[in-house]
Amino acid sequence: MDERQVQWINDAAAALLAAERDRVPVAALTERRPGLALDDAYQVQAAAIARRIAGGAHVIGHKAGVTSRAMQEQMGVGEPDSGVLLDGMVLPSGSSLARGELMQPRVEAEIAFWLGRDLAGPDIALEVVRSAVSGVCLALEVIDTRFTGWQITVADSIADNASCARVVTGPVVPFDPDMDLAAEALVVSVDGRAVATGEGRAVLGHPFRALVWLARRLACFDAGLKAGDLVLAGAVHASLPLQAASTVRARSPHLPPVELRVA
Repeated sequence: MDERQVQWINDAAAALLAAERDRVPVAALTERRPGLALDDAYQVQAAAIARRIAGGAHVIGHKAGVTSRAMQEQMGVGEPDSGVLLDGMVLPSGSSLARGELMQPRVEAEIAFWLGRDLAGPDIALEVVRSAVSGVCLALEVIDTRFTGWQITVADSIADNASCARVVTGPVVPFDPDMDLAAEALVVSVDGRAVATGEGRAVLGHPFRALVWLARRLACFDAGLKAGDLVLAGAVHASLPLQAASTVRARSPHLPPVELRVA
């Protein structure tokens, strides 16, 4: 990578961090650089994450995004993306979040996993993932874009850490191999009114497939998922606007509910 490319990546990362800090969105990267390669977008993401780590943040996991048809259609993309979860992003169920801390937030419910062992390599299979998962929970992911509006490409989303802003995790239960997570039906309510539903199979046919995809993608960068990581499999429904003075709750038959209060 030449010096000008390195400088552009660092400048793009700095602009995204400044947009989040100041809550002033910037133009999509693909408007300024049409045809932005996904590898370059991941380099922008990595540069921004490195700056956060230098500022004291700690990596606690990863997310797979736009893994369901509903989200791909909503976002106008045809493939998943991934982002990094930092400790300051994650909140326990029942937490309050100020709407004014974000710019254009949306919320989505998903199934999340805690890993009991490492997952790494380009040939990870579904059964290997199954044996690596130690815990499972419901999660509410708050996505936000640091770009002007949600008219973005998958490359823009990747550069923007897969649009991840906050993650609210419900109580974790031990993973039981007999759990049929593909059939687990999630119901999302806002202020007590059901507004969205989706089953685990909406995520690439089975939420474990998101972990397979993520482990294989990370292997391209000589990285992987680690024991102890929190991993989000992706939304089972199209995202919803996150409104102030509301309470968002997700429930399912076999996993404890998760709740977020928005001020």
